Amino acid sequence: MAQQTVTKEDFESLLMDSFVDNEPLEGAVVKGTVVAIEKDLAIIDVGLKTEGRIPLKEFGAAGRDGLIKVGSIVEVYVDRVENAAGEAVLSREKARREESWVKLEVMYNNNERVEGTIFNQVKGGFTVDLEGAVAFLPRSQVDIRPIRDIAPLMNVPQPFQILKMDKRRGNIVVSRRAILEESRAEQRSEIVQQLEEGQVVDGVVKNITDYGAFVDLGGIDGLLHVTDIAWRRVNHPSEVLTIGETIKVQIVRINHESHRISLGMKQLQSDPWEGIEAKYPIEAKFTGRVTNITDYGAFVELEPGIEGLIHVSEMSWTKKNVHPGKIVSTSQEVEVVVLEVDPDKRRISLGLKQTLANPWESFAEKFPVGAVIEGEVKNKTEFGLFIGLDGDVDGMVHLSDLDWQKSGEVALEDYNRGDMVSAKVLDVDVEKERISLGIKQLSAGEASASSGDTGEAGGIRKGAIVTGTVTEVNEGGIEVRIADTDMTAFIRRADLSRDRNDQRPERFSKGEKVDARVTQYDRKTSRIQLSIKALEIAEEKEAVANYGSSASGASLGDILGAALKDREKE
Repeated sequence: MAQQTVTKEDFESLLMDSFVDNEPLEGAVVKGTVVAIEKDLAIIDVGLKTEGRIPLKEFGAAGRDGLIKVGSIVEVYVDRVENAAGEAVLSREKARREESWVKLEVMYNNNERVEGTIFNQVKGGFTVDLEGAVAFLPRSQVDIRPIRDIAPLMNVPQPFQILKMDKRRGNIVVSRRAILEESRAEQRSEIVQQLEEGQVVDGVVKNITDYGAFVDLGGIDGLLHVTDIAWRRVNHPSEVLTIGETIKVQIVRINHESHRISLGMKQLQSDPWEGIEAKYPIEAKFTGRVTNITDYGAFVELEPGIEGLIHVSEMSWTKKNVHPGKIVSTSQEVEVVVLEVDPDKRRISLGLKQTLANPWESFAEKFPVGAVIEGEVKNKTEFGLFIGLDGDVDGMVHLSDLDWQKSGEVALEDYNRGDMVSAKVLDVDVEKERISLGIKQLSAGEASASSGDTGEAGGIRKGAIVTGTVTEVNEGGIEVRIADTDMTAFIRRADLSRDRNDQRPERFSKGEKVDARVTQYDRKTSRIQLSIKALEIAEEKEAVANYGSSASGASLGDILGAALKDREKE
């Protein structure tokens, strides 16, 4: 018999075949047979050189109930073909996990619910058994609202929604909250369909916030806003409502998309604003209680559900830049006057100062023009002095009314805050709340005598044309001294010229001679007002009258040109 020679290639082929035939099954789920049971271990043969041992507890209920017997066919996971002791390392749990993963992936892709059991608590949440696979349940996903006691939910089979799966890392995240929200949304949708706007229903106050209260309408919550609790002002819902209280509410508005319901209580009561104009006529006086104070005024309750606003400008005749809280206080009873009623906007404007006499009217009655008063210098400005008067009002002495002999700025240096001075009342404007005073007018007799009093103080009368010398120039205008007299007058910026571009005080200089028209002269107070603008207008009218008319069609340029030619001929 010829001896067969085994070549190197044949040996390599046989070796590779042996690798294929005996390729380890590591990482695979295979079927095995239980060949023996030793205490709490099952000896399983999966066709390898050696058997593997798996604790009976890995088989779950089947292992506990004795259903695993010799000869039973089970699926196991081959972790290692052979360990250091020469035994195969098998696992039933990993086999179940692999089976579960395949099943769970299909359910996750189809967005299906899975059955699971919460069996342990870990940091940040809980662990859930999904038929062999272990998932993580975050604490925020347990319920719609935070729950304190998780014990009733432990070891109870219940549905979950898979939020995330990562097989490489072996992570599964599930949610119980998503299931509850879905069922709740269905329930809310059914309840919302049964409700109608305007319907009156009973509800239970579940929660109270700063802006309102949440009312349970039998499976769905509605919001009762603080402004809809009562017609009167409610600062906080807890003033009227308590948690657990059953109240009757009206459905004001329903949003079918978001399932949000707005409720109202005041709608069940009569509207106090009906016929409000007849109830609160303008200029009528009423007594109310201050309910709220803001930067812009104070709210006064005239009756339950009816509030009016006293604007800060209507609180005091004299205190203009004072916070309303320094004039009135909360819960104070005040007398007010109705200024305006707007039933559409549900607004009532009230006045507090109108209940008191106008201090400027009182002053005008007590101190007519020409009267001499005495007061304290309250303030000193570049325009003059402010004198404190009776009735908590101020009067102003303009620079031009300080002294006959001195310029305004020089005369101003003779006065300081706190000085007591005497002055003559020149004018009282009640509408503009202005009182004009003069100090130099107290010596008007001397001024008239020195200037030679011939009828109208040296020929000065209303409408007369006078010549003056500029003594002071400031932003507000110019001060001039009338020729041949010691009288001074202040020409305002607006009276410097007819042309707006020429109404600039800086175009005048000290010592310059100017002509102006007397627009006002009070012999009693020796108060005089001059205007260059009035003089220019008068000259233009005279030129039109002498050299042309509107009927002739001549323009103002033609008229003035003709006037100049006549002057040249003369």
